[in-house]
Amino acid sequence: MPKLPHVTTSIFTVMSKMAAEHNAINLSQGFPNFPVNKKLTEIVARLAKEDVHQYTPMSGYPPLLNKIAKLTLQSYGRSVDPETEILVTTGATQGIFTAIQALVKNEDEVIILDPSYDSYKPNVLLSNGIPVRISLNDNYSTNWDLVEKACNENTKMIIITNPHNPTGKILSLADIEKLEAILEKFPNIILLSDEVYEYISFEQKLISVNTRKLLRNRAVIASSFGKTFHVTGWKVGYLIAPEYLMKEIKKVHQFLVFSVNSIAQAAISEYLDQTSVDEISAFYQQKRDYFQQLLSGSRFELMPCEGTYFQVVSYKTISDENDVDFCKRLITEHGVAAIPISTFYENGKDLKLIRFCFAKTDATLEEATRRLCKI
Repeated sequence: MPKLPHVTTSIFTVMSKMAAEHNAINLSQGFPNFPVNKKLTEIVARLAKEDVHQYTPMSGYPPLLNKIAKLTLQSYGRSVDPETEILVTTGATQGIFTAIQALVKNEDEVIILDPSYDSYKPNVLLSNGIPVRISLNDNYSTNWDLVEKACNENTKMIIITNPHNPTGKILSLADIEKLEAILEKFPNIILLSDEVYEYISFEQKLISVNTRKLLRNRAVIASSFGKTFHVTGWKVGYLIAPEYLMKEIKKVHQFLVFSVNSIAQAAISEYLDQTSVDEISAFYQQKRDYFQQLLSGSRFELMPCEGTYFQVVSYKTISDENDVDFCKRLITEHGVAAIPISTFYENGKDLKLIRFCFAKTDATLEEATRRLCKI
């Protein structure tokens, strides 16, 4: 019997394939189409001729581990031990998979907040755990009363995504405090905080779990250099966790990938001395604002976007179709690819909402919105 009998090809693959087949502008999958910073490519070109092509230590390239510790201190005021509390992973997705495999056992329950990133549920199932899906409110705020009611002696983990993909929502201080209160009542629950868009927040700044003393000693935090530095294809991320959790995570990591691409780690380590993560939010806020301005003349209704490089829009005044069919027609008839939000829900909840990625060149956004405004 297959382990994931109900899992099919991801919606990201489906929409990107359709976009390529119909020569559509791909605003579906979350990857930038603008050039990588020249400083970074120059570092890679030079390192390619140097001795950085063999295995790094299992937990990561030591200079990069030290740089991550420094970045975490600068960004969040948290001191972490680079040897025992940081793990470089093959993208945040592998880090999340590894953490769940290491910490979730047979029939452990894991709370997932819908709409949710599509890898969480399969990860839990592959650990023989039980996914417990709880829908966010229709405005994408969290109903913490429902979360608390779902917690019991079998609950092993709560997964949060902050900033949230696909909605762009950011947890407020009140949200974080309610989460802290729940975990105080259930001291055996581990928090997995997916913070891959941590440096892409706008008017409301991210409150990272790294800054919360009540949470971070029982939390695994996932980050992504791919998202932060626009190099998604490099697949380099990292986890931060207290030593007692990281010890277990490393046991799985060493037999899954052992170590991560050496030249990418060396390049990012050097690049961290030549760039500032403080500039990233402003860069993407400009993209968001421009995309929203260009779409303002369309029939789409813009939803709030507090973080990430995704914009959710409503098409309910345009069509009564379900969101999957609407997205497919958007590709075939109008030449723009988007992602239907219903696919992020366990029950396929359809609110007539779709997601665009605005991490694109201005020319791409201008042509895409020109087409969208004709609908």
